[in-house]
Amino acid sequence: MQRPLSIAFRGLDPSPAVEARIRTHVEKLEHLYNQIIGCHVVIEAPHHRQHKGKLYRASINIKVPSGEVVVNSTGPQDHAHEDVYVAIRDAFDAAARRLEDHARRARGVKKASEPPLHGKVEKLFPEKGYGFVTTSEGVEVYFHRNSVVNDGFDALKTGSEVRLVIAEKEGEHGAQASTVTPIGKHHPTP
Repeated sequence: MQRPLSIAFRGLDPSPAVEARIRTHVEKLEHLYNQIIGCHVVIEAPHHRQHKGKLYRASINIKVPSGEVVVNSTGPQDHAHEDVYVAIRDAFDAAARRLEDHARRARGVKKASEPPLHGKVEKLFPEKGYGFVTTSEGVEVYFHRNSVVNDGFDALKTGSEVRLVIAEKEGEHGAQASTVTPIGKHHPTP
């Protein structure tokens, strides 16, 4: 991380044990997304309520090159957050999910649960067994002959329309398709 981690406590005394737990969670985030520039964490203990006890809140502001990822807990609905460590864990779990989404969007990759992308074969290297598709969003995606369904690689031509699913992890050529399905009048859709 380029800037140091800052931790603030509101409504409770600073705790070395809580700070150590936060540092552990931040290290995990750095392994998940190595482009974190800075991180600010606020642990808050609101005023005691007569019927609910003290429910902790954790807010996290993570700075990345393309902006910020912010997690603000608006307050738990149950008593699990009477434990400050549970509130911290839940906030960092939410931060990890948001960082993963941020990284995926930055790479131009959609979640697997989203419908397949549409694109056209832009470059084709039949003798080497691979090619590149440009999606309708303008992202160039590498694909290998093995990712084309029904052994359809040999039927592809530059300009062929396809549906594709992008792999979660980038390959050595950048974004990489895990599945390419030719579409059009000569390629029936499944």
